[in-house]
Amino acid sequence: MYALSETDTVVEKKEDVEAVLEEATPEKVAESEKAVESEKAVESEMEVKEETKKEVKEKWGLAHIYSSYNNTIIHITDLTGGETVSISSGGCHVNADRYESSPFAAMKAARTVVDTAKTKGFTALHIRVRAVGGVGSRVPGPGAQAAIRTLARGGFKIGRIDDVTPIPHDTTRKKGGKRGRRV
Repeated sequence: MYALSETDTVVEKKEDVEAVLEEATPEKVAESEKAVESEKAVESEMEVKEETKKEVKEKWGLAHIYSSYNNTIIHITDLTGGETVSISSGGCHVNADRYESSPFAAMKAARTVVDTAKTKGFTALHIRVRAVGGVGSRVPGPGAQAAIRTLARGGFKIGRIDDVTPIPHDTTRKKGGKRGRRV
């Protein structure tokens, strides 16, 4: 092996290019032009797809989930909380009172709310979960988790999930009097 100087390599490359050009027929030239055009078309399609993804703007809403041991209420509003988009409760979807707080009733209520919010253009939600609070239970009822899961499966992007249960700093007295509830 021997080392080529810079001038020798340039001369050899020019010879290679001339050999390729001599071999080029009109058919090969047409094929290469088609290949270049198809590459440009693919690139332009990719640019169009990227632009459409950027154009889609998310519309955020607030999902207020009130979950007690007697019922589950799901209420979707705009971000300010001032305008109601959709509202439903577990009691609207079951026949017996004892099933109002069940996960099944919460799922049905959430599905109803999801359909309405989708038609109004909402794509993402922040969720606020509330239990009874105050002198009542500070633990959300059984329907809260089922409602959150249904909202997520409904195709919404989920932002924040906050617990907004009211907790007193200095409580009022629980009902029942000094000696408690007498049975």
